[in-house]
Amino acid sequence: MHPAHKTSSSFGYSVVFAFLLGLGFLTGLVATSKAAETIVTKAPMAFLYEPSSGTILFAKNADQTFRPGALAKVMTAATVFQALKDGDMSLDQLCKVSEHAWRTGGAPSGRGATMFAAIKSDIAVEDLLKGLLVHNGNDAAIILAECLDGSEEAFAGRMTSLAEKIGMENSRFANPTGYAEKPSQTSVRDQALLAEYIVETHPDLYQIFQMPEFTWNKIFQRNKNPLLGEIRNLDGLGGGNDVEDGYSGLGSVDRNGRRVIASVAGLTSDKHRLQTLKEVLEGAWEYFTIKTVFTAGEIIADGRVFGGTQSSVPLVSQNNVDVLLPRGPTLDYRIRVVYSGPLAAPVAEGTPAGEIRVIGKNGIIYRAPLVTGASVKSGTLMGRALDGLQELLFGWIG
Repeated sequence: MHPAHKTSSSFGYSVVFAFLLGLGFLTGLVATSKAAETIVTKAPMAFLYEPSSGTILFAKNADQTFRPGALAKVMTAATVFQALKDGDMSLDQLCKVSEHAWRTGGAPSGRGATMFAAIKSDIAVEDLLKGLLVHNGNDAAIILAECLDGSEEAFAGRMTSLAEKIGMENSRFANPTGYAEKPSQTSVRDQALLAEYIVETHPDLYQIFQMPEFTWNKIFQRNKNPLLGEIRNLDGLGGGNDVEDGYSGLGSVDRNGRRVIASVAGLTSDKHRLQTLKEVLEGAWEYFTIKTVFTAGEIIADGRVFGGTQSSVPLVSQNNVDVLLPRGPTLDYRIRVVYSGPLAAPVAEGTPAGEIRVIGKNGIIYRAPLVTGASVKSGTLMGRALDGLQELLFGWIG
């Protein structure tokens, strides 16, 4: 589970041992009382996430729900992407433009963006995706929904089901367009999870988000994403607006091999949204840098062993523990090691044993699995008996 998910549960571990470490042992870092510079935003809701290291860089009211408006079409796209992957539809499959789609989302609707799909025409799924993501077309969204599931309502159920699988715990979708008659709900944390899912699971289809223009029905339209071209290296994803909940935006930037994802909501105008999202995204490079907390194979902690020739075994990470941390000297972070134990001998080297967590003021910002760094053989019959007696009488003393 990625750190972008909520962190209120114990994540399946029977927590029997945990310790905290300040980050002051890191070379060149000295704790001071002066607060380090960090991201500041007036956005009511904001979330910044670095998916490759799995680090939450900034969170503000991350789980507060809002109505996404047209931003719901990013979920619509993700749902179609998954249907394509599952074989439920194909890019060259033709979809009929119903009168409902034409009147509700097309030119006659007078309800904003449309790809100008002609009534009763047949359009390939690939072109509908371009109409959805380049033109922000409401008609494209409805046509895709009807083509896949027969109705907007059924498709909305598929959207919500996929959102649950992704881990979007605060999201429910009522339609593929984001129309407010039946409002959907989401959160900035969930939107970041959605962006990560699309980028990592559907990288080829993700390219559609950054197409500069698309012509359909002899009508040329430039990409309607209000963020594209306004933020350096931004290649997706979209924006929305709701009368009650204001403007929201979801952006992903790939710069110098590092990708960060930001989501903001509750803004007062499209200009305010752009400015805020730019500030949050740029903060990833201005205020944070990658720091290696532990190297691969370095002993991080010792885990207790039951019935073995040794009473403990080292716990290590198989990869470097690289975390994006503030450039400044203030160390408002803790390290916690959590494992299931005691481990029953025999213990093989490389056995999954728990995880390391880096904890900031917004909860767990990073987590990585730990394995045993050595093997431990079974002990003598007497030793195992004594271990069993200790556990029976006193519980395992860590």
